[in-house]
Amino acid sequence: MKDSLEIAIQASLKAGKAIMEVYNSVIEVEYKDDKSPLTAADQKSNDIINKFLKDTAYPIISEENKQISYAVRKSWQTCWIVDPVDGTKEFIKRNGEFTVNIALVRDGKPAYGVIYVPATKTLFYANVNQKEAFKAIVDSHDATLSDVLAASKPLQPKQNKTNLIEVVGSRSHMNQATLDYIATLKNKGKTVEVVSKGSSLKFCLVAEGLADIYPRFAPTMEWDTAAGQAICEAVGVTVINQDTKTPLLYNKENLLNPWFMVSSYER
Repeated sequence: MKDSLEIAIQASLKAGKAIMEVYNSVIEVEYKDDKSPLTAADQKSNDIINKFLKDTAYPIISEENKQISYAVRKSWQTCWIVDPVDGTKEFIKRNGEFTVNIALVRDGKPAYGVIYVPATKTLFYANVNQKEAFKAIVDSHDATLSDVLAASKPLQPKQNKTNLIEVVGSRSHMNQATLDYIATLKNKGKTVEVVSKGSSLKFCLVAEGLADIYPRFAPTMEWDTAAGQAICEAVGVTVINQDTKTPLLYNKENLLNPWFMVSSYER
């Protein structure tokens, strides 16, 4: 395991511990200028992750950091992309479907990815170049790297096509475009089952073989997807820009993602 990936894993675990301290108390909600919710967990997690990552050689793009202009960012060959709490709406609803997302991106492409689910102490991590991705359920947010490695099991997406297609739908953002896409599958004679999940767990469902496809026809930002894409690509699952039909890229001038499709195999 590379040092940067180890650091990201450690950061996610410690951030998860702080998040759960807020989760298990009275949650006070503020709203940002774009009307998206914000809690103390977002800032506490962000502060912890920044402390871990600042010792690396790479700059950080985080949802909760002040955004740096593209005039500066465009020279970054390698950078971190972080969402300290992905699924704040799920956090506020207390349904457990929120994550810590940390990705290392090189030349616009995810190299490492970590997704931690604090409510279940479940960790997903990947090294894209080595084509390795794992899931580990740990006993504590204070788990060591040795604990993580001992609990790790390789992810395996679905391999066989059947008439049944399990489609991942957002817990909070299912829209008409997605419903229309599901209708087209049914019109082709497919049997469709919708699997609802919040946050970046939608990527993990496809990567671990619990769903076939995740169409995202709604706005997301780079920090929502970079870690999930790393985990998917490490096991051969594609994350495709629906405009260019090529993989999503990162550290773009506009950090808003286009619509995309996550698929465990070609159709």
